[in-house]
Amino acid sequence: MMLVGPSGCGKTTLLSVIAGILDHDSGECIVEGNNLAAMKEPARSRLRGRMLGFVFQAYNLIPTLTAAENVAVPLLIAKTPWGEAIERAEIVLGRVGLKEKVRALPRNLSGGQQQRVAIARALVHEPSLIVCDEPTSALDQDTGHRVMELFREVALSRNRTLLIVTHDSRIFSLAGRLAHMNDGQIIDVVDARSAT
Repeated sequence: MMLVGPSGCGKTTLLSVIAGILDHDSGECIVEGNNLAAMKEPARSRLRGRMLGFVFQAYNLIPTLTAAENVAVPLLIAKTPWGEAIERAEIVLGRVGLKEKVRALPRNLSGGQQQRVAIARALVHEPSLIVCDEPTSALDQDTGHRVMELFREVALSRNRTLLIVTHDSRIFSLAGRLAHMNDGQIIDVVDARSAT
């Protein structure tokens, strides 16, 4: 599903609440049967580490780590052995077109390449929920479509949930559903294929 709407309408805030990064003001937020408001932060952190892949708009790469090491971070947090974590990270980097950049530091990568490292990091631990804040904003059209096709393949083949905040109308047709937001509320949900 893609969340769309004008800037400032609450898309990123909703994404952050669903991801358990921000607390909500009212109501309930149930994610995979877990009431996030009823959980203490250590439990929420463990839940995020196990079931969530997050692509931040600002990438949030660690500048002193290589691309492969950045991608491996979720696996290392889950206590995956170093060699296995790096091997899995390199495979996912290859899937996003960065096979030759596995040892590059973020400062030696373009904005689009950094974004693909962030996307690979969100996918590497095979989370059941993938949330993305503007994942194609720094990518050209072809790369953006390739990355979105990868997201769709991962979501459909492994029965995962993919939630994307975007202003990029070029990728609307790749969504299953479009949820239109305004003033902090979802005002309409439509089948993306009939909306484009």
